[in-house]
Amino acid sequence: MKTIKTMMIRTAFSILLWLGVVALAHPILAQNAPGESPNSARAVGSITGISGSTVTLKSDSGVETKITVDDSTRIVKAAPGQRDLKDATALHLQDLQVGDRALARGKAGENNSIVAASMIVMKRSDVATRQQQEMQEWQRRGAGGIVRAVEAASGRINVATGANQTVTVQTSGNTQFLRYPVDSVKFSDAKKSSINEIKPGDQLRARGTRSEDGQQLTADAVISGSFRNIAGTVNSVDASAGSVTVMDLITKKSAVVKITPETQMRKIPPEMAQRIAFFLKQSPAASGDQSSGPGAGGGQGMRTGSPSEGQGGSPDFQQVIRRMPSATLNDLQKGGAVMVVTTNGAPGEEVTALTLLSGVEPILTAAPTQTSANLLSGWSMGGGGEGENQ
Repeated sequence: MKTIKTMMIRTAFSILLWLGVVALAHPILAQNAPGESPNSARAVGSITGISGSTVTLKSDSGVETKITVDDSTRIVKAAPGQRDLKDATALHLQDLQVGDRALARGKAGENNSIVAASMIVMKRSDVATRQQQEMQEWQRRGAGGIVRAVEAASGRINVATGANQTVTVQTSGNTQFLRYPVDSVKFSDAKKSSINEIKPGDQLRARGTRSEDGQQLTADAVISGSFRNIAGTVNSVDASAGSVTVMDLITKKSAVVKITPETQMRKIPPEMAQRIAFFLKQSPAASGDQSSGPGAGGGQGMRTGSPSEGQGGSPDFQQVIRRMPSATLNDLQKGGAVMVVTTNGAPGEEVTALTLLSGVEPILTAAPTQTSANLLSGWSMGGGGEGENQ
């Protein structure tokens, strides 16, 4: 029974994990220019400041580079996802804004600076629009959960998407595989991978085309990783260190969880937590009904008012979470219940949070342990409509 409960909790957290999946990889920003000298300086990141002819770029890893733009600098605008500059349009320095994404190439200067020969820019508004489209695509055509089995030869991956729910992910030579490194929870750090790196127990999300019965998904993209899931109570909060110590209800050991600017923190309001708890009490999994298949939840599903609810009225929990208010470390109280998806560090080491959800006390105490463990895994991650940071 303990193994089943642990599996259900791990499946539950896959929903929280994949809230952070939708980010943009910009192929054109990763390319080297034709004929570019290996010694040429380049910087990629978001524009954080513009002063006169100097543009400050901050990389995803936090490194700042000062970019000097002069009359000879060629600046063009490209669309997110664009792979060449055939349709690029010219921009001027005054067209640039804080929040735009950019790639600068040129001559290296002192103190991490570049005199730019060229800049490729993706406007902040265009990136936001593309992110929304990507998110909707992963929701509409996605499935995710805990990997149960991998058949590399046939390209099949069996994934537990919820309580008594599985889907077979069928991959091919055309499927794009990405994988998180062991020390990062940032989508931008995900590397090209293969089916051979995916192991049982990993968390996985696939995007593609579902079969009519919902039992199989032919994937055009798969992202996976090995993460730790913590359901527990807050022992202490260290705002100055940006960390929280949580007593893990699964391992019965405390864990120090680091909160970073990339951590998504959400707090479920009491009334919503009570509604979720009621839904769990009414779910087939709570009563031991093993007959429910994909989209389980029957007519007892909690209505959220969202058109993205799963089959049978089961809510799309990712959509629910995204509508929840943001939270900070100062909102966490000793003894409060939290669910956290973190990096998978060595025993006793500090781990970094990808997603932290607070306000879950009514949910964790609403029903017997198995139902509480089933907290998120029983919610449809796709069913037919499935599928930011603070």
